[in-house]
Amino acid sequence: MTTIKRAILSVSNKNNIIELARALRHFQIELISTGGTYRSLHEANIDVIEVTDVTRFPEMMDGRLKTLHPAIQGGILARRNQDEAILAEHGFTPIDLVIVNLYPFADTVRRPDATFADAIEHIDVGGPTMIRAAAKNCAFVTVLTDPQDYAQLIAQLEAHHGATTEVQRREYAAKAFAHTAAYDAMISEYFTQQVQDHHQPTHDRNQKLTGNSLKNDILFPATWTPAWRRQAILRYGENPHQQAAVYTPALSTRTSLASSIPLQGKALSFNNLADANAALACVREFTEPACVIVKHANPCGVAVADNTLNAYQRAYQTDPLSAFGGIISFNREVDLMTAQTILKQQFVEVLLAPSFTPEALASLASKANLRVLVCNVEAHDVLDLQTIDGGILVQQLDLGLDDGKATEWQVVTRKIPTEEQWRDLRFAWQTVKHVKSNAIVYAKNLTTVGIGAGQMSRSFSVKIAALKAQESRLELHNTILASDAFFPFRDGVDAAVAMGVTAIIQPGGSVKDGEVISAADEAGISMVFTSMRHFKH
Repeated sequence: MTTIKRAILSVSNKNNIIELARALRHFQIELISTGGTYRSLHEANIDVIEVTDVTRFPEMMDGRLKTLHPAIQGGILARRNQDEAILAEHGFTPIDLVIVNLYPFADTVRRPDATFADAIEHIDVGGPTMIRAAAKNCAFVTVLTDPQDYAQLIAQLEAHHGATTEVQRREYAAKAFAHTAAYDAMISEYFTQQVQDHHQPTHDRNQKLTGNSLKNDILFPATWTPAWRRQAILRYGENPHQQAAVYTPALSTRTSLASSIPLQGKALSFNNLADANAALACVREFTEPACVIVKHANPCGVAVADNTLNAYQRAYQTDPLSAFGGIISFNREVDLMTAQTILKQQFVEVLLAPSFTPEALASLASKANLRVLVCNVEAHDVLDLQTIDGGILVQQLDLGLDDGKATEWQVVTRKIPTEEQWRDLRFAWQTVKHVKSNAIVYAKNLTTVGIGAGQMSRSFSVKIAALKAQESRLELHNTILASDAFFPFRDGVDAAVAMGVTAIIQPGGSVKDGEVISAADEAGISMVFTSMRHFKH
């Protein structure tokens, strides 16, 4: 037990600080305070000592220098039964309790009008120093950084006659170090973003990192300390026996999938968000009204049409069986007719769109468990993160230019695609990048006809996609085919031709390209090489 006799209070977040200070004075604890916190306590008629009366040194540089003084730091760091003589020699007194939270750096830089100078002035120096000193000396000193812990502290003081236990002090110290670590991470992230924005290597959709160490270090710094805040505890992870949570970047101001709150429905699970993310990433590819239906992280139906209802109906017909219990995303507002058709036609776990009409929301409310999410369909993220054993893999998102105008796109067969085929080739190429590899997409009239995903053999993906189409009683004649990577052999092309494919789009680059092109020419179909692969694992 350590009895608390003296405390220093210096808080940016002043929630409940007056109540806490009064409770501390009830235990005859002497209070020291700084700046705005001192004024708040003084105006509340609470006995408090200004920090300058302890340091016998004025605040300087517009408040930049206040608590960085041996009278404060020594009082916090002093080991009981060891350093008393040194304290007495210099006229210092031990400080047993540190109540500090930091300048609102994140709130400052989130402001649209925030300047770099504003950010600099909201980097706290003295506060983190006091917190770290107190946490280091948790054998004797109690440190609190979260106003939500005030009530627990008061209860502990009441239970132990003005003292705290070492176990509790260690718990507070762990939380304090997490607080300063997150704070420093936010500052590091902000400075990294400033450097990245200056060099802008990540804003070019076709940027290719080379051996240039500067570009690599800007995008992938040697030490990376992003700050993440827990947004929510999820229902469960991939399986009910796994726990899960979702985090958002601490400095982010945009509405995203991770920060979205369902307008209705059950709590979200890990799989709900993972599948919704896959649906959102795919539907973002299209500028015209589009619908994407996802099941187990793979699109099972994608279509572009003149409105959301037609887009949904065409996407649904690709694979009605797999659509059951899936995730549906749109890149346009969902109206009443679209909402009613979905509810009548299938069971859906999550419905995602940039907005919903009031009438649509009223109709969807009839399904209380249906999760309805509003999410911005504009892409802002730059990096893709995946965990591996003992670390994370980080890469640029696959934002490769896929509009068919890239100079790398080349017709390699004697037969040139028609304008209608070009439209479908572009559509299928935008879709296939969101299907797990090995990925094959059959398409016609801006609608998927069959999708083959996640197979070890590309030729099997060709066959499975065709089987899916046949199961849905869809016509494969005169369809086009997209492959996320090259055909290593001509067997995949031969199989596609046998199904009725009349044009193929693929990256090219196989040592067998000559045989593959010959197979297309022999069949009298068109083939386009994009020179860009879209593996998705």
